[in-house]
Amino acid sequence: MELRQLRYFVMLAETGNFHRAAERLNMSQPPLTVAIRKLEEELGAALFVRSARGVTLTAAGRASLDMARATLAQADRFREAAHEGAVGERGRLRVGFIGSATFELLPRIIPEYRHRYPGVELVLEESTSVEIARKLVAGELDVGLVRLPLTEMAAVNTTAIDADELHAALPASSPLAQAGIVPLQALAQEPFILQSRISVLHTVTLSACHAAGFVPIVAQEAAQLSAVLALVRSGLGVALVPARAARSVPQDVRLVRLADRVPIETGVALPRTVADPLARNFARIAINSD
Repeated sequence: MELRQLRYFVMLAETGNFHRAAERLNMSQPPLTVAIRKLEEELGAALFVRSARGVTLTAAGRASLDMARATLAQADRFREAAHEGAVGERGRLRVGFIGSATFELLPRIIPEYRHRYPGVELVLEESTSVEIARKLVAGELDVGLVRLPLTEMAAVNTTAIDADELHAALPASSPLAQAGIVPLQALAQEPFILQSRISVLHTVTLSACHAAGFVPIVAQEAAQLSAVLALVRSGLGVALVPARAARSVPQDVRLVRLADRVPIETGVALPRTVADPLARNFARIAINSD
């Protein structure tokens, strides 16, 4: 049984006449007659009673007409879903993001993406940049918002979408917390809270301290930026964090600008192999967002 046979059956049932049905189907009558006869033979039941004035449905025809219509409608929905999936308008998109992306990037990108692609299910996963890159390569994520530069870039493509800089995160009780600007060298004797070693911010912080002429005293490491700020709040040490974190800094923590600017960037990352249309659409919105 083929969909075209069901389409012929429904049209003939609606018109009640082979000639009119053939006209509406843009075909000649003989092939339509043959197709309906073959359908009836395959079903083992007559669907129409033929007469000189046209055709009427048999009991089998009446019983199957609604099912035929539903099957054709389902086939149309299938075609539509396949098309929407091919152009990135339907499906499931797995997005990895770093913690600092929640401050501005995600609120900037997600509403626009949902507005343009309401048929896509978004699955968001917070992680480190390096882990996001690894999951993109493994096919466990489709697109990522990562800190640049990535230390593992061999199999992912990245595009910078947001510029920021590091600020010193200090306990509010620290004398330096009241300053409008602080030299990084002034923190040389302070214990540092770093993000874990697989974080890009870990490497950037160490490099900035080395450039300022000292090796930081590492008191603690934490996997996520929120944990780093919580440890600063508890008085365990200081940290270098993105300036955009100012919007989510906990009580009793102050962000102070560094005298020697330490620029950082956030980028959108896609697998270097084959990025699906959903991921490409997300990346395009991320790149073009203001």
